[in-house]
Amino acid sequence: MAFVVTQRCCNDASCLSECPVDCIRPRPEDPDFTTAEMLYIDPQTCIDCGACADACPVEAIYAEDELPSGLERFKDTNAAYFERHPLDAKLIQPSPPGRVAKELGKLRVAIVGAGPAAAYAAEELMRRADVEVEMIDRLPTPHGLVRAGVAPDHAGTKTITAMFEVPARRDNFQYLLNVEVGKHISHDELMRHHHAVIYAVGASKDRNLDIPGESLPGSYSATEFVGWYNGHPEYADREYDLSGERAVIVGNGNVALDIARVLTMNPDDLARTDIADHALEALRNSKIREVVLLGRRGPAQAAYTSPEFMALRNLPNVDVIIDESDIELDAATQAMLDDPATEPSTILKVDLAREYARQSQDPTRRRIVFRYLVSPVEALGDDRVIGLTIVRNELVASQGAFTARPTDHTETIPTSLVLRSVGYRGQPVPDLPFDEAGHIVPNDHGRVIDADGNPVTGSYVTGWIKRGPRGVIGTNKICAQETVSKLLEDFVAGHLTAPEHDRQTLRQLLAERQPDLIDRAGWRAIDKAERERGKQQKRPRIKFISIDEMIAVSRQG
Repeated sequence: MAFVVTQRCCNDASCLSECPVDCIRPRPEDPDFTTAEMLYIDPQTCIDCGACADACPVEAIYAEDELPSGLERFKDTNAAYFERHPLDAKLIQPSPPGRVAKELGKLRVAIVGAGPAAAYAAEELMRRADVEVEMIDRLPTPHGLVRAGVAPDHAGTKTITAMFEVPARRDNFQYLLNVEVGKHISHDELMRHHHAVIYAVGASKDRNLDIPGESLPGSYSATEFVGWYNGHPEYADREYDLSGERAVIVGNGNVALDIARVLTMNPDDLARTDIADHALEALRNSKIREVVLLGRRGPAQAAYTSPEFMALRNLPNVDVIIDESDIELDAATQAMLDDPATEPSTILKVDLAREYARQSQDPTRRRIVFRYLVSPVEALGDDRVIGLTIVRNELVASQGAFTARPTDHTETIPTSLVLRSVGYRGQPVPDLPFDEAGHIVPNDHGRVIDADGNPVTGSYVTGWIKRGPRGVIGTNKICAQETVSKLLEDFVAGHLTAPEHDRQTLRQLLAERQPDLIDRAGWRAIDKAERERGKQQKRPRIKFISIDEMIAVSRQG
């Protein structure tokens, strides 16, 4: 018997070091690690010890004979990866880098941001150095997109926050929440209190469609909508008209699939999650029966991952609709699928699309409709959205890449709700250089660099602001390890300037400028209160959505 990695895999790679026979792939040093949808266990090598399952922070690994209903296919998915990538027993995992000598003194680092990239950076710093870490975030709560972005029905994925809280319990770590860099404190002031500052601020701005009518009421960004149903305090007061029968999502990545599920799920099922109460009430009164997802390319090039696409079959009373004409493949795509070098996950996407297209449909059920090879042209309406004009595309293959080219065939989809989910962009960080083309802070393996390519002493980046909006939660772990390695190299080499002030002085400064600062005790009070409120309704938690309410609760800690 072997163990099997399933849908919730976050690519954290914690399981890799626990496997005594090194049978989990890809590894961080493998070329396909950053693009892999998930990790896989070789069934021929696995010795059934279960160490990987114990180490998994999101409970995504099961013994093959204990796979829950709906996840059985992942047994074949794991095996298929190793048919394409046979395990080389001669390859041995490299030893993790060692600690920095204590004789060099205590290192002080500020981390701006409190999401997964920030948490992994803190974890790596504490593992490798005698360090004091201040984690600063403009919101009153930590965990970034795990709290405010992961869909409420993905409770297993959210359990990774328990691992993020482990370093936060140590005395050399402190939260400084509800504090905004650039408003309450400057970059230069942070540098006077620390050897280094790591920015892990993500990519918070949505990409626009740049089509007429995009700004009409009824047309919104996925970030706003996801923040609304997840109780993000900046979006909780939004109102969405769910009185129409159809919603259209432009884009078909995993965020688009999350939104489609939330709009079509039974509200009674959502009532067992941590979804915001105002969103739950709105969804109980929703008239939406159909959600259409638009992808500009074909099913083989779709942005969603195959595990998330596969999971849609498990939605009760929801049909996944794909027209067979939409998945007729062009010669170049078929040649790619026939190529032995093509990843099994890509082939699986097409196989799943074909299976959905063949399924019977029940007109009494809600529908998630996938449209391929189409792009939006114009959002229609005068006072608000009443429809979306789309154009049919054709694929153009060149040097292994597939691009969408519009044809002269258009159609209109009647709808009262359009949500764009076509990617994200980083925003400039105060007092740091910014790459306007790539929408990242320019860097060399995490070291911030200026226009001449020279390092900006003491300044580092990790996560999406470093590499762009790519990868899943666990991808940030390897990204953070690289950044921390460069920071420690600079510390050991004497390239970092010793801070002028200590953490107590920093705390006094921030207390003067932001009396509503929330520290570790304050966050624990908020976390405890949310969980207690959730227990009353048998839910994981009921979030506070008002910053003032969070501040008040934090003062009870």
